[in-house]
Amino acid sequence: MTTDTTARPIAAAPPARSRLTFAGIVAGNLLVLLDTSVLNVAVPDVQRSLHPAAAALPWTVDAYTVVFAGLLLAGGVFADRWTARRVYHVALAAFAVLSALCAAAPDAGTLIAGRALLGAAGAGLVPASLALLIVLNPDPARRTRAIGAWTALSGLGAAAGPVLGGGLVELGGWRLVFLINPPLALAALLLARRLPKPPTRTVRALDRCGLLLSTAALGALTFGLVEAGLYGWASPYSWGPLAGALLALAALTAVERRIAAPVLPPALLALPRVRAAMVAAAVSCFAFFGGMYLLALWLQHTYALSPFEAGLAALPLTFPVCVMPFFTGRLVARYGARPVLLTGMSASVAAGVLLALCGGHHPPLALVVAAELALAATGTLSIPGAAAEMAVSAPPELAATGQGALNGVRQAGSALGVAVLGTLATLPAAGGVLLATGLVAVLLVFRTGTRPRRTAP
Repeated sequence: MTTDTTARPIAAAPPARSRLTFAGIVAGNLLVLLDTSVLNVAVPDVQRSLHPAAAALPWTVDAYTVVFAGLLLAGGVFADRWTARRVYHVALAAFAVLSALCAAAPDAGTLIAGRALLGAAGAGLVPASLALLIVLNPDPARRTRAIGAWTALSGLGAAAGPVLGGGLVELGGWRLVFLINPPLALAALLLARRLPKPPTRTVRALDRCGLLLSTAALGALTFGLVEAGLYGWASPYSWGPLAGALLALAALTAVERRIAAPVLPPALLALPRVRAAMVAAAVSCFAFFGGMYLLALWLQHTYALSPFEAGLAALPLTFPVCVMPFFTGRLVARYGARPVLLTGMSASVAAGVLLALCGGHHPPLALVVAAELALAATGTLSIPGAAAEMAVSAPPELAATGQGALNGVRQAGSALGVAVLGTLATLPAAGGVLLATGLVAVLLVFRTGTRPRRTAP
């Protein structure tokens, strides 16, 4: 059943209030990104403390990723249906409570369950926060700059995760990793009290079957990719879920053709700029997160680094995430997203070439750092560029759905990158994969034929 109402214009918020609201939106997304990486360096301490089975230990980290990726599209749909403001508030409060429960987990099973529920809360936060950012910035040029700033400030979570996690583990153990979340969530809730109320729009019918099948497909895909990274592609724990994901995707395609209001509207996917954004986001996350995982393992193995030192060694790759997206937003506002996306994809090609040159047991460290910087350029140009392109191209009534779909393919790309690059034996082999995927992405984005839109800076 649909309810037709007249959209109401949104009054511009005063600058000070707008900045506080923006801080509240950023804080929630920072929490999500922080929890994707902060626990990685704490895994050995979790093992010593909880004594989990060998097969269960990786899932203290990966349960979050699998559920998060599986529910992102659903999170966007519910944010469009129930308003992004309401979903954001509920998800933020849940994130605080669940983080405290994870910190108090008495065993590995409880920790894994808590991490899975944290992934569900994160899946509500990300598309809702971007939808709120769109409402807060109705002007397209200002919106793209705001998304760049949102990405950069949120990227502090990804950049600080390994370093902060390593420091907290050495200070007081793995439980401190979760206890930093509730204060941050509380601060975000206080700032988020004045989040903008979205205009009232037509409420689409809820496609329950589509939501179920899309969640199953994304979740099974991510699960299978994570298992492939752990146990290899020949393991039934890998190809079984991947086959299930393909079946769910096939069923979703068949069902959605007969639904009046499908979970992922064809009108959205028919837009060339939307498709280009999704391709660029998937490939850039494949390169960035897969490369970050590969290099973290390689640096620790080659140079025998501690967790904290490994976090510091990743700074050439992670620190630009905190700075460059500020400029990416301005570049997209001035020149359009297509040239920015093409440059980001070209950077992944350059990273592939540099890694291909890293032969031998101890290649020149300068070459490795150059490859890290090229991967950083891929992430800092393509990821916020794709988010800005989706924000401008998707219809307003599908803002959160579009961002949910975009972040869903991003997470799938990240999981695929870790699964593929993490299982390769050498840096040159990884370089060859990055070179090939980067060239394919450049070709696909170029063929969209989208003309860059010039707007006032």
